Amino acid sequence: MHAFRISWPPADGVAVFNQVYLTVTEEIGRRIGTGQFTDPQAAATLDVLFAGRYLAAVDAETDGRRPPACWRPLFQHRHHPGVRPLQFALAGINAHIGHDLALAVIDSCRLLGCEPAALEGEFDRVGDVLVLLEEQIREDLMPGPDLLEIADPLTHLLGTWSLERARDAAWSAARILWGLRELPLLADEFRERMDSGIGLVGRYLLTPLR
Repeated sequence: MHAFRISWPPADGVAVFNQVYLTVTEEIGRRIGTGQFTDPQAAATLDVLFAGRYLAAVDAETDGRRPPACWRPLFQHRHHPGVRPLQFALAGINAHIGHDLALAVIDSCRLLGCEPAALEGEFDRVGDVLVLLEEQIREDLMPGPDLLEIADPLTHLLGTWSLERARDAAWSAARILWGLRELPLLADEFRERMDSGIGLVGRYLLTPLR
């Protein structure tokens, strides 16, 4: 992510998300290092596998392969002049939380040999970091002096999306996928529908506003 920050221009929509996510991962790493997670190994495993999903999507796009549907709107609109930085940031967060987080929980369970319930505490603590940073992200990237500009369409657009609700949905999705682990065809269908649904939300969040 540090390399991406150097190589991508600041106005690139994926670079906007990358900077936000880099801040999040550094904060989670700091909290793991200072003992703020009950199970540091589980927290680190979840954090690394979670980040790996984003990096894999970037690699797919760079190599000319199709990234997951949830990431495609951000890659397709990354240079659109009518999309504002906050939209890019939240579209990336939407893809990463809505799709990647649930899959990272499943990946972590398989690697650690546990069930999702064993990771719930660390999942919640990671989510708490994200929620705490969401307000700062909005403040840093919202245009204009007033965050509550009623006439600004961005206010209405972004008011329809909630990181906390996305996190809750990701946990539910992880539990469903774990329950379907012995039914691979159903699990694949659920993942595909989740991916496409999150991608649709991403397209909405990236509606050009100027």
